[in-house]
Amino acid sequence: MVQSAVLGFPRIGAQRELKKVTEAYWSGKATVEELFKVGKELREKNWKLQKDAGVDIIPSNDFSFYDQVLDHSLTFNVIPERYSKYNLPAIDTLFAMGRGLQRAATETSSAVDVTALEMVKWFDSNYHYVRPTFSKNVEFKLNSTKPVDEFLEAKALGIHTRPVLVGPVSYLYLGKADKDNLELEPITLLEKLLPVYAELLAKLKEAGADTVQIDEPVLVLDLPAEVQSAYKTAYEYLATETAPKLFLTTYFGDVRPNIDSIKGLPVAGVHADFVRVPEQLDDVIAALSPSQILSVGIVNGRNIWKTNFAKAIEFVNSAVAKVGAERVIVATSSSLLHTPVTLASEKKIPAEIKDWFSFATQKLAEVVTIAKAVTDGVESVSEELAANAKSILARETSSITNDAAVRERVGKITEDQARRKSPFAARLAAQKKALGIPLFPTTTIGSFPQTKDIRIFRNKFTKGEITAEEYEKFIEKEIENVVQFQEEVGLDVLVHGEPERNDMVQYFGEKLNGFVFTTNGWVQSYGSRYVRPPIVVGDVSRPGPMTVKESKFAQSITKKPMKGMLTGPVTCLRWSFPRDDISAKLQAQQLALALRDEVQDLEAAGVYVIQVDEPAIREGLPLRAGAERDDYVKWAVESFRLATSGVEDSTQIHSHFCYSDLDPNHIKALDADVVSIEFSKKDDAKYIQEFSEYPNHIGLGLFDIHSPRVPAKEEFVSRIADILKVYPQENLWVNPDCGLKTRGWTETRASLQNMVDAAKEFRAKYVASA
Repeated sequence: MVQSAVLGFPRIGAQRELKKVTEAYWSGKATVEELFKVGKELREKNWKLQKDAGVDIIPSNDFSFYDQVLDHSLTFNVIPERYSKYNLPAIDTLFAMGRGLQRAATETSSAVDVTALEMVKWFDSNYHYVRPTFSKNVEFKLNSTKPVDEFLEAKALGIHTRPVLVGPVSYLYLGKADKDNLELEPITLLEKLLPVYAELLAKLKEAGADTVQIDEPVLVLDLPAEVQSAYKTAYEYLATETAPKLFLTTYFGDVRPNIDSIKGLPVAGVHADFVRVPEQLDDVIAALSPSQILSVGIVNGRNIWKTNFAKAIEFVNSAVAKVGAERVIVATSSSLLHTPVTLASEKKIPAEIKDWFSFATQKLAEVVTIAKAVTDGVESVSEELAANAKSILARETSSITNDAAVRERVGKITEDQARRKSPFAARLAAQKKALGIPLFPTTTIGSFPQTKDIRIFRNKFTKGEITAEEYEKFIEKEIENVVQFQEEVGLDVLVHGEPERNDMVQYFGEKLNGFVFTTNGWVQSYGSRYVRPPIVVGDVSRPGPMTVKESKFAQSITKKPMKGMLTGPVTCLRWSFPRDDISAKLQAQQLALALRDEVQDLEAAGVYVIQVDEPAIREGLPLRAGAERDDYVKWAVESFRLATSGVEDSTQIHSHFCYSDLDPNHIKALDADVVSIEFSKKDDAKYIQEFSEYPNHIGLGLFDIHSPRVPAKEEFVSRIADILKVYPQENLWVNPDCGLKTRGWTETRASLQNMVDAAKEFRAKYVASA
């Protein structure tokens, strides 16, 4: 019998229950008991949903109040002293590490002031994890029994689960050394960490767990020799009689270059992502012993398109023919964390298009159906297969997906369209003359706080409760307020604040042909930050201007330069659910042409600073070096330059990047006049040095916009001084890490004022010395 398995399920709740209670707890409007109650209800609902769907292997410990990697740091006591010294309750320590904490002293508690740990992208997804931070003196110990507790919680409901752990090698390799231990290689801590993993595994077995899913996703990366060899050390130590069976799980890529690290490991089985790399099947099978099980990741955990049952069943049958049905599991390719919870609440998507989709809840039925078809024959699920085949064919033949005019325009793209008229030095001279920007120019990344009033008015307009004229007047008033605020604070290059925008990708998708949108298709990005990715269903084009009206209005009410704000082609693509029937390159080119038209319209309207953000350009980078990565860098860079190069030298092009391990060479290739890069959570001089020779202008973000904490002016001064040790002052911009959409006005004003005051201090100092 072929079993079905799910590697993880979305924890946010179909109605964003987790977000609501978490933010209520942060604001003091919910108690810790209420927080834990909602968490327990969500776990129970998810387990029962999977059991009722007929899934054989159901995960536990895939739930988190913030991030599963951060949970492991607390579980194994990887808590830097700057957090542990406050002796906070465990849940508050978790949140302090994830988002920072600044709290005044009270009669019953001392003051707390601590920044968050670094946050980076989870491989090539838009999910962010909190990077473990190690010191050489770290004392690993079992600080929490969360995996055991949640296994027992499910067991009490009559549901036997497979607990999920991040594997020890991946956990260490994905971490970093603390700023005072930069010489430390975290993988060297493996022997200290393994006894604590073994202790946890023993507790799981004692609780009744027979198998544990151990995620080792770094096996799809280019690993140094010492990390490859660490697998033998780790799993020979952990696979004992006191531990449950271990099931090694990889996803998001090709495990073949590290296949020798898997061979001979004492694990019960191996999972691989065959949605992403179907070609690795024979090599993965060859690496298995005759008794090991193969988990076939064939239902896409990263996208929302229906699984093609005919192809999936054929693929699984090919695996069964090689190893036997008793050694095959049908599974999701990865955790379903990256997909919306359910299609059931989507009432506005056209029925024809909705029939092409499968969200997390629907994917449960997909793995069950495929497993049943392989076990009992296709006749046992003939109705499901017929309906699926009809959906697949309807999408393939739909006129919605293909636009001849768009394809023709893409075919006429020339190399010259992706080049600015002059080199940077000539452009800079023209921009200085036209814009009058001072030394140490200050700006923000784009958005300002989205208040309750903004959300109410947007909702009323969406529902037709107010007229377009009423909504436009409200938006103009919000823009006036934001512009006035920025002038009062003393910023040099302003933004309009984006009060009309719901999301930096969704907003543009709604104004482009080729997209559809969900009502409740929320996906966790980090912590309590959820997004509703648009869905690319057809060829993309721009029917008309998207941002010109608001940016032109904003520029008309100030004498300072106003930035037009756009999201770049690669980010629009990566932060949507893309098509899987045409190449990513073609989709990016279509988006680039649409944005090129918008950039040129902004310039024509008198907006001469235009920011085209590409925070996802690193995220889209193929995980391994080689021809695929080289090809991606080429077309991703060309897409950005195609979007931005149709302007005069005097128009200044900005771009923004955040929460990724960036390659300065890739950023340089974009040839933006000014780039701003998330920096506040980077705590070592090496990162500054990497960008020290960046030839154009750069702003290294100086405060964490994900935290309510307000840095003092002295912190900004110290940070800027550190940067100036390796970076020329004439090229440095001063800005936050990212947009301020999720922050409150009080903390925004205080942080920006301190930032501007620090910049003015350096400006006065360097102007005087000059």
